[in-house]
Amino acid sequence: MTEQRVAVVTGASRGIGRAIATTLAASGLDVVVGYAGSRTAADEVAAEIIRSGGRAVIAQADVADEKAVAAMFDLAESTFGGVDVVVNSAGRMSLAPLAELDLAELDELHRTNIRGTFVVAREAARRLRDGGAIVTLSSSVLGLRLPTYSAYAASKGAVEAITLILARELRGRDITVNTVAPGPTATELFLDGKDEQTVDRMAKQPPLERLGTPADIARVVAFLAGPEGRWVNGQLLRANGGIV
Repeated sequence: MTEQRVAVVTGASRGIGRAIATTLAASGLDVVVGYAGSRTAADEVAAEIIRSGGRAVIAQADVADEKAVAAMFDLAESTFGGVDVVVNSAGRMSLAPLAELDLAELDELHRTNIRGTFVVAREAARRLRDGGAIVTLSSSVLGLRLPTYSAYAASKGAVEAITLILARELRGRDITVNTVAPGPTATELFLDGKDEQTVDRMAKQPPLERLGTPADIARVVAFLAGPEGRWVNGQLLRANGGIV
């Protein structure tokens, strides 16, 4: 009998994280829907999964809080029996020219994006069953070097370093560790504060001439988390429609 696989997805109450949670559930995984603030939105994601015949529970956790993250994994183990897939989609974005960025914003950004990635990855490394998968979310903005993105890009550079080193540290456990770097994707986080002209310009950047969708990214993550992606390990996958 094949053991039921279980996924923990952070930042799963909206945007890309929500699409990842529902896509993994549709592929047969039980899902812990991790969220930071909006219980209502997390409840909606879990209800959607359950209506579709899957199993899901919600777990509130600040990803930078090691006790809260440990409790989220405890819930996965007590409810579903273990953890096989961990996707850290929780993230924060602050945009400003470097000379104008408030250092308090920098600290909060790095607390969520860097410390949060480290805390979730550390718990995953300690708890994942052999044969599992860890996926983190970076950003294609690292290669684009866009003005106002210095703090955010720096945090995502750290995410890539943490992820690709962890892949090598887990030698011998049959656990894959990869990071997905979306390009411009039509989410609330991405669209916030951008006028229509800016959005249109960014949509034309990739050769496919459109913004990505949360479903585009979720399908890539599901591939890496599933049996078809077992030979992909320690890699950075830029899911961005061909932006150089």
